[in-house]
Amino acid sequence: MGNVIFKQLRFARNCTLSDVKGINDQEALFIPAGFNNNIKWNLGHIYLIHERNAFYFIGEKMELPESFPALFAPGTKPAEWGEQQAPTVLELVQLLENQLDRIEGALESRLKEAVKQPYTTSRGLTLSTVEEFITFCLYHEGMHFDAIKMIKRMMQR
Repeated sequence: MGNVIFKQLRFARNCTLSDVKGINDQEALFIPAGFNNNIKWNLGHIYLIHERNAFYFIGEKMELPESFPALFAPGTKPAEWGEQQAPTVLELVQLLENQLDRIEGALESRLKEAVKQPYTTSRGLTLSTVEEFITFCLYHEGMHFDAIKMIKRMMQR
């Protein structure tokens, strides 16, 4: 774990996981007024985007449960899940706990590698190297960590 990027990814992930410790499946489904998503969606979305950013754009196999794109892709929301069964909080936590070891193991020596097709985020940032995709995950997880914290605060009121 010599690279600072992976150290920071682990810090962000540990913050996320620490904040959802003790949240049960019912609580994880709470959607406060003014929000589109819940804690469960935020966890699944973090996992999906990390998989996409780490593996998809360099043509590597993602470890992505079949239902995840329909449940957790950008623009999705729990109100539209219908009959689809979302994973439990425990399942999401286990996926998130194991993800960074896979990412670091696969990409630590490939950070400067250019992707075949650069990607421009919804906010206009173009990512073109493995390192750019991975560092963007820090920003992305931080945004969703904050959303989880806000939902928890509203849930406790």
